[in-house]
Amino acid sequence: MSLWSQETELRLIDSAADYLRPYWTRQPRLAIVLGSGLGAMADAVSRAVSVDYSDIPGFAAATVAGHHGRLVIGDWDEVPVVVMQGRFHYYEGHDLPAVVRPMRVLQRLGVTTVILTNAAGGLDPDMAPGDLMLLSDHLGFFSESPLRGPNLDLFGERFIDQTQVYDRALRRIAIESAARLGLPLREGVYAYSRGPQYETPAEIRALRLLGADAVGMSTVPEAIVARHGGQRVVAISCISNMAAGMLDQPLNHQEVMEVGQRVANRTIRLLSAMIESWGESND
Repeated sequence: MSLWSQETELRLIDSAADYLRPYWTRQPRLAIVLGSGLGAMADAVSRAVSVDYSDIPGFAAATVAGHHGRLVIGDWDEVPVVVMQGRFHYYEGHDLPAVVRPMRVLQRLGVTTVILTNAAGGLDPDMAPGDLMLLSDHLGFFSESPLRGPNLDLFGERFIDQTQVYDRALRRIAIESAARLGLPLREGVYAYSRGPQYETPAEIRALRLLGADAVGMSTVPEAIVARHGGQRVVAISCISNMAAGMLDQPLNHQEVMEVGQRVANRTIRLLSAMIESWGESND
């Protein structure tokens, strides 16, 4: 990112924030990003106002099936929230500043906590499609950093610590919420892959050796930028399929969609319990 494009990026962020600010009737401190097949969870938002990404300055149109391309602002169990009903991906042809721009806009608008969700391929033989996995850490060093280029000093310092990307207290809320509901919740390491092709069996074997439990094509750039901007982050993967080579069958996006839809109610219950606990701790 050149100095010129840095100035352009800041203008785009501010333009989007200015456009959305009139919709902020109650200040949301919490944002939720919905991954593939999970868009129906936005229906849990009451008193909702929806804004199409295509209407927001600097936002791209969503092009992937299962990503509705709307920002939904309202209340989730009486807690003011903003929900990204779909996200942008590097593999769609966007550059990384565009992929993470929504995080920057949310930071400008006062959102302090982010729940990221995604559909992921399972690498653990004990996993099954439909399992939920809480991210304890990630592997993202195979791909370009979203912080590459001149630092946006307005948001954070040049070199940020990554010792605890996924907030320990928020992870504890997720674990306790799942236990209270009787919902199984695994915990593991998520590996970021740029896509759009699925990984090869050899790549999956390498990721398993490195300690990955799931793999997907999102989340990590957003988590890095969220932490750079001082936001607290927690992330949950819906294991939508077993990764390449784990089973003797090909992979397809339709399966990802179907599994996400099948476990949507379970995921909604978990998120609702987490949001309730988060709201109580932030009253």
